[in-house]
Amino acid sequence: MPLLVAGTALIAATYGLVRFAYGLYLPDVEHDLGLDVAAAGLVSGGASVVYCVGALVGFLAAGRHARALVVAAALGAAVGALGMALAPSAGAFAVFAVASSSGAGLASPALVAVLQRDPRTRGRPRAQTVVNSGTGPGVVAAGVLALVLLPHWRAAWVVAAAVALVAGVLVLVTAHARGTAPSRASLPPRPWFAAHGRVLLAALLLGGGSAAVWNYGRALLVASGTGETVSVAAWLALGTGGAAAAATAGWAERRGPRTSWLLTTSTVAGASAALAVAPGSTPLALVACAAFGWGYTAGTGALIAWTARIDPPRAPSGTALLFVTLVLGQALGAAAVGALVPTAGYPVAFLVAAATAAVGALMALGRTAAGQPAARAAST
Repeated sequence: MPLLVAGTALIAATYGLVRFAYGLYLPDVEHDLGLDVAAAGLVSGGASVVYCVGALVGFLAAGRHARALVVAAALGAAVGALGMALAPSAGAFAVFAVASSSGAGLASPALVAVLQRDPRTRGRPRAQTVVNSGTGPGVVAAGVLALVLLPHWRAAWVVAAAVALVAGVLVLVTAHARGTAPSRASLPPRPWFAAHGRVLLAALLLGGGSAAVWNYGRALLVASGTGETVSVAAWLALGTGGAAAAATAGWAERRGPRTSWLLTTSTVAGASAALAVAPGSTPLALVACAAFGWGYTAGTGALIAWTARIDPPRAPSGTALLFVTLVLGQALGAAAVGALVPTAGYPVAFLVAAATAAVGALMALGRTAAGQPAARAAST
């Protein structure tokens, strides 16, 4: 379906080619612009804040202004990427790098709303999972661009900007709003938030547990003696695993959000632990990164299905809130891993992250994990 392709492309651009590609190109940016390590960390933190702001805007506005948010998401990612490509100094690069994450924050709730409003995809969790899996192809594309273009990182950001704009236009062209869902109040009632308590904690723990691989995965491999080519190959494996989440979308839909969450988040935990135990093994590192990519991407799809199970009409708001919580967990997890590495080493830090993800997986083992009893209260 053209809408699914377009939506997947927009997620691939805003997440894989822009938000997650920052760390991939950072060494070359540091060399060319003199961006120091401390400043790079501040940029990453600022980007997370802007992502959360964008997702909160989506939380409040996606139900009524989905198409406008699609435009804002594409423009946010494209302008940020193009600004990074043209930045004459480290300061200018930092400003645009921070701003670029707004695209990803806006894109997720916008596309949830677009798919719910389209009669061809409404009520189909698999469609949401397929579009959400666009992160994987985006990460793969970023890795390919790195292999082909580096050290010419500016050209890679130009490509990312172009893809974001084209994807945004395609979403607008292919989406149909017939049978739009009934208008709902922009701010959900208190029972809705109460019904999301368990899933919010689950999202926070997945964010914290996944932060080690996303932020320090390549550093761990390099520290263990892995060459640059293999570390980039591991990045490609991570993206390929994420892309595979689209192929398992039907499997996840049949099992429901609770079972999907348990299996996918457990995979994130196992992959992180495997990297901690044997980072010097190239085959194991590649398999672990692929498994991590699938578990993380499919897990975020399970979050979307989980909030849709709790209250379908407010799924865009739920998605935005859960993704904000996920990114908050990543910020906290990155800080914790960064503090642990100098004193305890990478293996211990990665094992702590794996344990965090494992606890997150256990959030599925509750009576209200699928939101059944609370859904009726939240919908009134």
